[in-house]
Amino acid sequence: MAFQAPKGVPEYFPPDSAAFLAVRDALSAPARRAGYGYIELPVFEETALFVRGVGESTDVVSKEMYTFDDRGGRSLTLRPEGTAGVVRAVIEHGLDRGQLPVKLWYAGPFFRAERPQHGRYRQLQQVGVEAIGLDDPALDAEVVQLADAGYRSLGLTGYRLELTSLGDAACRPAYRALLLDFLGRLDLDEATRQRAQLNPLRVLDDKRPEVQALLGDAPLMVDHLCSACAAHYDEVRRHLAALGVAWTEAPRMVRGLDYYTRTTFEFVHDGLGAQSGIGGGGRYDGLMSSLGGQSLSGIGFGLGTDRTYLACLAEGLSVGDAARCDVFLVPLGGGAKDAVVVLAGQLRSAGVRVDIAYGDRALKGAMKGADRSGASYAVVLGDRDLDAGEAQLKDLRTHEQDAVPLIDLLDLLKGKLL
Repeated sequence: MAFQAPKGVPEYFPPDSAAFLAVRDALSAPARRAGYGYIELPVFEETALFVRGVGESTDVVSKEMYTFDDRGGRSLTLRPEGTAGVVRAVIEHGLDRGQLPVKLWYAGPFFRAERPQHGRYRQLQQVGVEAIGLDDPALDAEVVQLADAGYRSLGLTGYRLELTSLGDAACRPAYRALLLDFLGRLDLDEATRQRAQLNPLRVLDDKRPEVQALLGDAPLMVDHLCSACAAHYDEVRRHLAALGVAWTEAPRMVRGLDYYTRTTFEFVHDGLGAQSGIGGGGRYDGLMSSLGGQSLSGIGFGLGTDRTYLACLAEGLSVGDAARCDVFLVPLGGGAKDAVVVLAGQLRSAGVRVDIAYGDRALKGAMKGADRSGASYAVVLGDRDLDAGEAQLKDLRTHEQDAVPLIDLLDLLKGKLL
């Protein structure tokens, strides 16, 4: 029996993997340009980090985490999201003791035990940023704009930004009481009532139609913001408008993680069907102190690399360079192969992508390999060419072919490709 990849784990291989890499690079490039440094996070952490940081009432913690005991009996969990791990690293390594904000970006796989479907995976890929240490509406706007810039750079147009504010510790308690009173008058099942007691906002996130039908008159957080949160939200929107970032007000938005406060946002692409969210994030002003650090605010996002790739496909966008190399070298004969191996090394050292027709293939088969490689040029070198001190250089796009002195070949290719 042949082995297969685990269910719900997408794989990317040539030629499609080139587009996946291009999406990942495009989503991270705006952060690199804005001074965010890279952080490589552990793939697993102590389970308590996510229980405390993400929220015990969330589906992520209560239903979706891959949790196991190691040989020492410690409970560990494959990371379901990135923010808690970043905050833990900032606290552990004292990154918050220097210049603020601490600006970090990361990329890689995250794990959730969900029911697999199109765009919903058990191993999902994300690009994320976190800006920790300052409560500045301009920083909120920067983070949102970095995500928007990543999507725009790929040519995506069929998405929208949904935006709201979830208040803070000053105004959330009064709103929580108001929402609990409203929910208490509804005909909810016992499990949903218990969920409401842990975090009533989670009920607003319930996707069941029968529950949503009961919530039409539910009070909204954005209508009950304190003056400070209202002013903060106004300032964020003013900066976004100045940056040319369009948004849609989404007062009913409740994202799946408990730590969000104030600015909260999601990018949605309707071309993906039910799994329409392609990225999102928000501010988390109490998270750092809850994990044992200073009482510092933060804001960040996680952008779905898989779903953004699917969004590009849905819009018919061609992203990434599927070509495996720029130059394909075809040796015909033993002496020619020795020369080609050296030439390949020289070109690669100069920054040119090069492959070789290995296996002593005949010319016809080797040229098929050249076409499949996506190379712009093929260099055919036989032993007779070697004796004559020249090689045949073929432009695979125009099919023009010329004899080129071997002594000039390296500089000629570098000039054409670099």
